[in-house]
Amino acid sequence: MYTAPEKILAQGVSDAVKALYGLDADPASIVSSATRKEFEGNLTVMVFPFVKAARKAPEAVGNEIGQWLVENVPAVSRFNVVKGFLNIVIAPSFWTGVLAGIEKTEHFGHKPDTDASPLVMVEYSSPNTNKPLHLGHLRNILLGYSLSQILAACGNRVVKTNIVNDRGIHICKSMLAWQKWFDGRTPESAHVKGDHLVGDCYVAFDKHFKEEVKKLMAENPGMDEEQAKAASPLMQEAREMLLKWEARDPEVRALWERMNRWVYDGFDETYKRMGVGFDKIYYESDTYLEGKEKVLEGLEKGVLYRREDGSVWADLRNDGLDEKLLLRKDGTSVYMTQDIGTAKLRFRDYPIDKMIYVVGNEQNYHFQVLSILLDRLGFSWGKDLVHFSYGMVELPEGKMKSREGTVVDADDLMAKMVETAAEVSEQLGKLDGLSEAERADIAEIVGLGALKYFLLKVDPRKNITFNPKESIDFNGNTGPFIQYTYARIRSVLRRAAEAGFAGGDYSAVEPGEKESDLIQRLADYPAVLAEAGRTYSPALVANYVYDLVKQYNQFYHDCPILKEENAGVRSLRLAISDATARIVADGMQLLGIRVPERM
Repeated sequence: MYTAPEKILAQGVSDAVKALYGLDADPASIVSSATRKEFEGNLTVMVFPFVKAARKAPEAVGNEIGQWLVENVPAVSRFNVVKGFLNIVIAPSFWTGVLAGIEKTEHFGHKPDTDASPLVMVEYSSPNTNKPLHLGHLRNILLGYSLSQILAACGNRVVKTNIVNDRGIHICKSMLAWQKWFDGRTPESAHVKGDHLVGDCYVAFDKHFKEEVKKLMAENPGMDEEQAKAASPLMQEAREMLLKWEARDPEVRALWERMNRWVYDGFDETYKRMGVGFDKIYYESDTYLEGKEKVLEGLEKGVLYRREDGSVWADLRNDGLDEKLLLRKDGTSVYMTQDIGTAKLRFRDYPIDKMIYVVGNEQNYHFQVLSILLDRLGFSWGKDLVHFSYGMVELPEGKMKSREGTVVDADDLMAKMVETAAEVSEQLGKLDGLSEAERADIAEIVGLGALKYFLLKVDPRKNITFNPKESIDFNGNTGPFIQYTYARIRSVLRRAAEAGFAGGDYSAVEPGEKESDLIQRLADYPAVLAEAGRTYSPALVANYVYDLVKQYNQFYHDCPILKEENAGVRSLRLAISDATARIVADGMQLLGIRVPERM
């Protein structure tokens, strides 16, 4: 089993100061850092905390501890002391053993889950059924899916879930527009995806609504925009349709179910191409009634209160917030009520230990309130719910707007990225000698990989300005650069197998500096996964993989592999190459990105 050199060193220093000075030092308190480049060493420990017990100068303490480590800890080769800093050189043989351990581990860095592992539910996507998925959804979905993969790799049991916003006035707007201006058009007759057709309906409603408001203001001098919107006959029709939906009018419900099915089929097609999925999908049309029931239960228990007009509220002023409406005076629910209902159903379906909501940072306040309300209403995990708050995705020309039809459609963007990947790969000669089917598959892998990596490599909390041309570059911190390096390694390994070099023994070989440094980078992977899971940051995995392939490329340039005449050294370098490829593939898989075997 692999033990990180930092832990070995911490335990060794703890044992050393006990043996030398009779001092009990908790290994957890002994922290090492990477040795500065101007000094020899892999790890550095400060010895100042032990000077008082030793009653000696820092340099003397460092030399005594260093000598004890060399004599008693096999992983320590030699040392040097600079003032109060003890620089440790890890023995090359240690790195050989680490590499062997990586080779023997099927999923290096992963922790297996058990029945006792925490059950974590991750909510992501959360689309409305009045429009197709767009670029903003892509970041949400990719973050949620990748986070789910990382948490599972960290030993959690994970349930991937989605809540579909399939009710409300915005849905009725699309339905009404279809009735008025789309002449019975269907996805089949229009030759478009169902979610795109319904999205066109939503844009059409907004266009006619704005024209109607403008006309009302022109015909009624003194009427402002808000008054015109309130007086709009079109908006009144949408409100009436919503009331009919609430009353379960058969015709309205039938149209609602028909158009929603168009959208669900369209969403499924998009999710499939993205390579993501869910274990459980909830629908607001089911959860909003559950939310009303839970709110009324809270009212009976006295944790909520009713105002004179009949509306139900939560008083959060003692929590530093304000008062929050949960049921309107006519008894209809708000988004918060629906979220409470969804939480109730989820808690009924699964014994959740932690709930993570992947939602943009414009909803930070909403989730502050939801956490308090769920706790008051009896959900044990409510107080500790996690709002995975991420930044927005913008274009170089600014923000996107669904109503005006100015969003970047997810399907169109994916198709464009694949097309661009094919063009760039062709220009660079990356597809030479491949069949048409192989070319198409690699274009798909590279195009979608470029898109996903670009959206995941940035700290989730930061806003992103998406630039397709930058993302498709085969150099620098991009998905294609990583994918091309992986394909290069796989090519080396195939040629090694053809030459009969695979599986050679390297146990007696002492790795050089380049080999040792690269093995150390590989050995960092478990710690990177653990930190990514702890901080909910797929970006840590993305950038680790990039740093790894960048270092491997330098190793590949400096250290001959197939042309190396020493069989042991050649076997060592091939083993390093194989381990690098495996970890790159694993890291990219956690990001939801495929890697090509050939390129």
